[in-house]
Amino acid sequence: MGVGSPYERASVTSPRQDEVVAAIQSVVDPLFGKPMLALGLVSGVQVSDGRVSLRFRLCAPSEPYKRDVEAALRAAVARAGASELAIDWDLQVPTRDTTGEDPAPGVRNVVLVMSGKGGVGKSTCAVNLAMALARAGAKVGLLDADIYGPSIPTMLGVNEHPQSKDGVSISPVERFGLKLMSIGFLLDDPKSAVVWRGPMLHGALGQFLKDVDWGKLDYLLVDLPPGTGDVALSLAQRIRVTGVVMVTTPQEVALQDVYKAVSMCKKLNLKILGVVENMSWFIDSAGVRHELFGRGGGAKIAEASDAPLLGQIPLEPTVRERGDEGTPIVHAAPGSTAGVAFAEIAEAVATTIALLHFERTGGTKVPDAEGPTRLKIVR
Repeated sequence: MGVGSPYERASVTSPRQDEVVAAIQSVVDPLFGKPMLALGLVSGVQVSDGRVSLRFRLCAPSEPYKRDVEAALRAAVARAGASELAIDWDLQVPTRDTTGEDPAPGVRNVVLVMSGKGGVGKSTCAVNLAMALARAGAKVGLLDADIYGPSIPTMLGVNEHPQSKDGVSISPVERFGLKLMSIGFLLDDPKSAVVWRGPMLHGALGQFLKDVDWGKLDYLLVDLPPGTGDVALSLAQRIRVTGVVMVTTPQEVALQDVYKAVSMCKKLNLKILGVVENMSWFIDSAGVRHELFGRGGGAKIAEASDAPLLGQIPLEPTVRERGDEGTPIVHAAPGSTAGVAFAEIAEAVATTIALLHFERTGGTKVPDAEGPTRLKIVR
């Protein structure tokens, strides 16, 4: 055959398993910055007739991370003389530290979606981020903690009441692969007001965490109400929170309230994972871009939070329309500008959480998870 590519040479001579392992030994993980084998991410390496198969543990449901890993491994086995590579992907999201009193021990990560300001699209962000994580293969729950103004039932098109299989725990409502709980599911009249004082609110939140059978979840996103009041404080005291996604719009009047939410997180030692700037711009029918609410607000909040700006969401009528219809934009139109933006932000949140856990263990190993989740990506 003569001299050709590594794949052509592999048809003549198949590499030994130790040669393939030696080639992989030096491959650095693109997320954690250390050799994959040393981190325990690669296992089950097998070689047969020039074809390599292995398992890789993904710590975050991120398509860019997955592509980078695959490219690095393909290059390594090609250098060893292999002709093909088959990767069996396992999603094993690292878990937060919990205590014996944790109300939801099966939930690996609790992420608060917070703003401090009403009307910035926080619920829209929470719903679409949850949808994006689920579509990427994670097990996801969404808790509507806005007792006085629940939005999740409308945005996800759910009007059923939760049931109890054992008469003790509450089974969450399921929609689009998400496990859901909201006070809105318990109201006979969705237009009736919830008139409760603080103790009743605390009791409801406690039930939503402890008495709901969330099962095993990679992520539980919690949609908080506006402000810096009882709900955020109660949650911070009741459950170990992985981190906070802070939502804002660009204009100064929104920033003033969001700064207060950032301050609250710092006082409660809640890690801000990043900032989402919603309604960043609008493209009219002529293709002209308008920054209706100004610019730079998300970057200001990110700087004040000492956290990254995770992304910017354009102001698109379809986002509102799909939310009103009960089919979030990430599900209804994942290829839209807003749909892609939400997916990229969700991936950034997931990789940030993985890095956070990695640093928590001293940056020497990837924290264990309780068994693999076979990766199933929804297209």
